[in-house]
Amino acid sequence: MRRFNLALLAAVTLAAGLAAPAQAHTGRALGIANCTGNACHFDVPPGTYDVKVLLGGDAASSTAITGETRRSLLPETAVPAGERAARSFTVNVRTPEGEPTGPDGTPGLDLALGGTAPALADIRVTPARHVRQILLVGDSTVCDQPADPYTGWGQQLPQYLREGVSVANYADSGESTVTYLSEPRLWATVQPLIRPGDLVLVQLAHNDKTTDEATYRANLETLVAGVREKGGNPVLVTPIVRRWFNSDGTLNNNTALLVNGLGVDHPAVIRSVAAEEDVPLIDLTAKTKSLVESLGVEGSKAIYLYNEKKDNTHTSMHGATVYAGLVRDELVARHLVPKGLVRVG
Repeated sequence: MRRFNLALLAAVTLAAGLAAPAQAHTGRALGIANCTGNACHFDVPPGTYDVKVLLGGDAASSTAITGETRRSLLPETAVPAGERAARSFTVNVRTPEGEPTGPDGTPGLDLALGGTAPALADIRVTPARHVRQILLVGDSTVCDQPADPYTGWGQQLPQYLREGVSVANYADSGESTVTYLSEPRLWATVQPLIRPGDLVLVQLAHNDKTTDEATYRANLETLVAGVREKGGNPVLVTPIVRRWFNSDGTLNNNTALLVNGLGVDHPAVIRSVAAEEDVPLIDLTAKTKSLVESLGVEGSKAIYLYNEKKDNTHTSMHGATVYAGLVRDELVARHLVPKGLVRVG
């Protein structure tokens, strides 16, 4: 990690609008003094924080930032030699820091520098104000996966959002609509956190293998009503497809399109509930089907964990990033998040 002279730091900091160092509850400044090597730790309580960074050094650099349980918070950013680039994002700090039914994790905020040539010149962490919150309710294809190579699309979504929008990912591996509503650490914990105006994205289907249609529909309606009860805005998301090809190169089969053993067409029910309840719909099933079919049998292997695990359900980091980009595009297209608060390209 490279530091530059104080005069230049002061000038660039002023120009970039970096906030004055805040004080943690321990009394220490929340700045670059909290970083060692390519890691930063900030002793802060659970909450939402704005992070402002200056990237770059004497040599050409390329830096990405991840945090907490492998969340992608800032995409890789190249900076020419001798220059600086100001970037910012908002991060949710919670306990447990990953999956709601998983281990607590490390207290405070932990960030890690990655990329081909990381260089951090300065950093400031301050409590966020007037933040827009996106809460995620989902399963293992959405959650903050603890171990590589597994990665949920919700884990990759934060990098597409600018300062002022946070992602609170309460998706959890193995959950169905039935278990998500019944497990105290899930819906009973999430619903009280919803504030007026918050977006709550719901993608639950992969594990509803034995849920009948009436129950599945009622569970979705319960989640929608529960979000609205708190003044939040529900968004229903159809599930990502499974990579299960027909001989003709299409995914037109029950396995790929999430039709369970009882014949319940999960995406169709979600679309129906969204229409009946006047809820915004992100048809991720249709989007991912189109993409996977366009990539073909071989090209789509990199989206999933086929090469690593012979897994046609869970996504690789690359695949999760691509799918998070599809969600980002839909949030903008449906005017659910202002375009100015979203990173494009």
